[in-house]
Amino acid sequence: MGQLSFVFPGQGSQQPGMGRALYEQSAAARAVLDRAEALMPGLLATCFEGPMDALTQTATAQPALFAVGLATAMAAEEAGLRPQAVAGFSLGEWTAICYAGMLDFDTAFHLVRQRGQWMQQRAQHSPGGMAAVLRISPEELSRLLEDFPNVWPVNYNTPEQTVVAACQEDLEAFLEAMKARGVRCLRLNLAGAFHSPLMAPVQKQLLDALAPHSLRAPSLPVYSNVTGQPYRMDSAREDLARQVSSPVQWTSCLRHMHQAGFDTFLESGPGRVLSGLVVKTLPLARALQAEDVEGLRLAREQIGACW
Repeated sequence: MGQLSFVFPGQGSQQPGMGRALYEQSAAARAVLDRAEALMPGLLATCFEGPMDALTQTATAQPALFAVGLATAMAAEEAGLRPQAVAGFSLGEWTAICYAGMLDFDTAFHLVRQRGQWMQQRAQHSPGGMAAVLRISPEELSRLLEDFPNVWPVNYNTPEQTVVAACQEDLEAFLEAMKARGVRCLRLNLAGAFHSPLMAPVQKQLLDALAPHSLRAPSLPVYSNVTGQPYRMDSAREDLARQVSSPVQWTSCLRHMHQAGFDTFLESGPGRVLSGLVVKTLPLARALQAEDVEGLRLAREQIGACW
């Protein structure tokens, strides 16, 4: 019998209307979102109505996704779905940390707001960009990057999709070279070189911000973007800060989870980005979504039928 994991999406999954249906249909989700609104007035209007330009801003997108992701998880619990482990992609890892009880909601929300603000400021100070390199392995990409020392692999999404990041000039040179070689790339609508060495100052800011807070042992395993393995308390603070300037080892997370017996993944938040990455990495795994109560009902039926 397999096990269930909740996976929390990161920046890029945000969209106007996210969280509205759960707010209207789930008391558990409404409680989370009302608390987020109390801490950041106007957040729910942006989540529910947009505009997309506002949701695209890193300083807004990150607390919005954090709140909606956690609200979705609490609605899933309300529907009778409880995971045996959690993971999150980039910003989503902070949602996973909070869900597992390592930080309380108010503290995590405050730190996520700071993280978004600092990342946005850093992107403005050192403009960069990101692009997905498609249909080649990380090993092949590594060889291609030998000629581009200032272009870094930053998101290992699937066995054949890796995102790279760099300053704008270096990224443009890389993309032109890949086009000439027939390598397909997709430029992402992000203004920063996230999860690259250009974010190192934010890592230091986060480590300092985390210093006054005690991280509690998680109530269930939380798989780390940095290591691909469950968080260890002796390095949790450093890994959580280091995550912002280190590659997201998502393929490794999924593979280690699968090796531990996880074959069902509930995407806890807006969109289907992570569901797509799950099935491309683990073709036999089950990927489900939970954007509204009907989706949760269907997920529970499918999980019940399987288990």
